[in-house]
Amino acid sequence: MRVIRASDTDNRTSRPRAIAPRGFSGAAALCVATLAAFGVIDTAAANTSNGYNLPVGVTELSKAMYGLHMEVFWICVGIAVVVFGVMIYSLVTFRHSKGAVPDTTMVHSTKVEIIWTIIPVLILVVMAVPAADLILKQEDTRNSELSIRVTGYQWKWQYQYMNAGEGVDFFSTLKSDSNFARQLDSGIDPNTVPNYLLDVDKPLVIPSGTKVRLLLTSMDVIHAWWVPDFGAKRSAIPGFISELWFKVEPGKEGIYRGQCAALCGRDHGFMPVVVDVRTPDDFKKWVEEQKAAAKQAGPLEPGTASGVAPATAQVLN
Repeated sequence: MRVIRASDTDNRTSRPRAIAPRGFSGAAALCVATLAAFGVIDTAAANTSNGYNLPVGVTELSKAMYGLHMEVFWICVGIAVVVFGVMIYSLVTFRHSKGAVPDTTMVHSTKVEIIWTIIPVLILVVMAVPAADLILKQEDTRNSELSIRVTGYQWKWQYQYMNAGEGVDFFSTLKSDSNFARQLDSGIDPNTVPNYLLDVDKPLVIPSGTKVRLLLTSMDVIHAWWVPDFGAKRSAIPGFISELWFKVEPGKEGIYRGQCAALCGRDHGFMPVVVDVRTPDDFKKWVEEQKAAAKQAGPLEPGTASGVAPATAQVLN
């Protein structure tokens, strides 16, 4: 997953390559969005992944996940070296052309059975202990400093702030330039659209150095809120509320991008997640601005946020 920070806004390096401008179908757009999410297509100037491995990320959890991933990876490498080393040595040393004769008398060895049972168990314990500890940390949403209710719709997100952001409520939808460019026979070259299919009209804004808890649900089908650099992915299920938390390290302010990670219908590929991480002071100013704007706009109609009804993504003909 690519990440754009505040200082990395050069559009020349923030858009996909080699996309046909005309005859661009919804299926092709979905493929582009998926490839961009996994880092196959160059979509930003900076990221925390080299394109071949998991992103290290910018949160405590994401770094712990990366560390566990690398620990298990090197254990697997060690096992592969030992197993294939023994295999290759045996094949070369005891080959028929050198006069090797198979031992037909050894049909069972209790000692060998014990050894190749105990060693894998010990390896699994070594991996299971830190994995269980990390799972418990992922589920520990206590002492959160900011809570945000996230509701999935086909095909947009609604963010409703609690605590310090009480009263801030808005929808986040695919940005209009990407929405126009993705239409069949739009005549717009997607290469000219910055962060094509990975940008929204209103990003989620959070403060750095703050433990943020998300309460996720859905109003229609199953969605999944996913930002790889936060180590955060959780399903939004109709009728249920699930939780996740993350804490972006101070100094890592910027724009982070993700996507809906659950197949949620026709426009699943056009449901990006964008998070704007700001300093605590800048976040407070933003909250005050949002509250002042809402107060100036007056009371909203029931069932709406920011004066916008929860409609599905508009499809242009």
